[in-house]
Amino acid sequence: MTVEEFKLPDVGEGVAEGELVSWLVAPGDRVEEDQPVAEVETDKALVEVPSSYDGTVEELFVEEGEMVPVGDVIISFRVDETGAGDEEAADDAEPESTADDEAEPEPAADDEAEPSEPDTPSGRTFAPPSARRLARELGVDIAAVEGSGPGGRVGEADVRAHTAGDARDAAGPESDAAPAPTPTDVGSDDRKSAVSERGDDGSGGAATTAAGAPDPAGRDTTLATPATRKLARDLDVDIDDVLTDETRDGEAFVTDEDVQAYADAAESAAAAEPAPEPSPVDADAGGTGADAPAPETPETTAADAGDETVPYRGVRRTIGKQMERSKFTAPHVSHHDTAEVDALVEARAELKPTAEERGVKLTYMPFVMKAIVAGLKAHPYLNSELREDDEEIVLRKEYDLGIAVATDAGLMVPVVEDVDEKGIFELAAEVRDLAARARERELKPAEMKGSTFTVTNFGAVGGEYATPIINYPETAILGLGAIEERPVVRDGEVVPAPTLPLSLSIDHRVVDGAVAAEFANTVMEHLEHPLLLLSH
Repeated sequence: MTVEEFKLPDVGEGVAEGELVSWLVAPGDRVEEDQPVAEVETDKALVEVPSSYDGTVEELFVEEGEMVPVGDVIISFRVDETGAGDEEAADDAEPESTADDEAEPEPAADDEAEPSEPDTPSGRTFAPPSARRLARELGVDIAAVEGSGPGGRVGEADVRAHTAGDARDAAGPESDAAPAPTPTDVGSDDRKSAVSERGDDGSGGAATTAAGAPDPAGRDTTLATPATRKLARDLDVDIDDVLTDETRDGEAFVTDEDVQAYADAAESAAAAEPAPEPSPVDADAGGTGADAPAPETPETTAADAGDETVPYRGVRRTIGKQMERSKFTAPHVSHHDTAEVDALVEARAELKPTAEERGVKLTYMPFVMKAIVAGLKAHPYLNSELREDDEEIVLRKEYDLGIAVATDAGLMVPVVEDVDEKGIFELAAEVRDLAARARERELKPAEMKGSTFTVTNFGAVGGEYATPIINYPETAILGLGAIEERPVVRDGEVVPAPTLPLSLSIDHRVVDGAVAAEFANTVMEHLEHPLLLLSH
């Protein structure tokens, strides 16, 4: 057996780091090559990281929720030096006995072999990252801690128990009546901690607080979905402490409801807990309120005021950095206009039954995409990229449109390639598929790269005009308002008509205002006369 360390690979085509959202394996689990071992959120996608080895998980080096640079070790495996195929070949082969074979020494008996740890052949200690972190904080050698988990796995309770045992040994035999407090016991007077040290009888049950808080389960391994683990982190709950009656594959399985119930019970218990009695020092001080030292008052924080804090990382941070780069690199100018789309509304209504027969839900987006291609062909500087280092503008010959999709995790921009070569129905089906997979976080990183122009549809939530930020390094982006009946002037009279508001942002280093207006006019012409789309 050998121990192989596995580093976080580049799962996002050049991304420098990612957030380890959840582990899909635990120490002691058997894994095969290409089996997913972790979920990592990087760039604009949630991806599964596959194992590069056949073997057994030995150690996890990263906590869930931590940001990990690409190339850092995240997990290690115990790997057979001889492949399984070689072992099977050896079993199948039955060579004739030779003198050399008979001279081979017999294996030593078990009682004559050197003592070893059967569950950890490498001599390393099984412990989750949280237990290792606690050991470092308490100055404990993790290898010296006796584990109570499966295969001798060391948990946080084992580390605390080991610390308390060392403190009793250092104090001598006359100090048996007063064991050293754990970090959670300090300053609690007679109140019990929600996490107690292991009892003398070897039991690991956690104590209940005096105020009636729920007993923590104190598991070493818990199964839960990434969403449930995120909820636990948001509520500052250790998911291994959450009580549950549900199991999967012999392990406890915690749901959102379990986490919320545990957090609510803990909060209620904390609110009902009486204030501690004054210490003897306070009682004997004898001074007036003015003479006595004022108690330390912690500064009011956002949490004290009832505010909620949300980690700025993962997809949200990626979006923020991209928007910042775009806004502070490209001088933005926005152009607004409105298309009168009576004929477009009629064309869509006429084509909808045919689309439904083919299993396609037809929206206005495919029509807009084809109109944009017509505008880009007529005004190629809006389908370009400014390469500052080379001092050149690249006029792109591909028409790959990014379609902004709002998701629970933030804005995703899947890319529809070769829009100029696809029909209305084909585009409708592809956009719907990409949008659905974006909302389910199932897009591959490659499906969100390489766009030459981007469309964002804020009209889907009732918007009319906006100033969209360019999807850098592109040079333009078109925002769509809601198609609604608005007052327009025709033949000297104000009448209601369906209109589509357009908001075009351009990089003014590359595109002049007049060119932007001409592009918008071309797009509007094709939307107002849909038959023109047949030529593209």
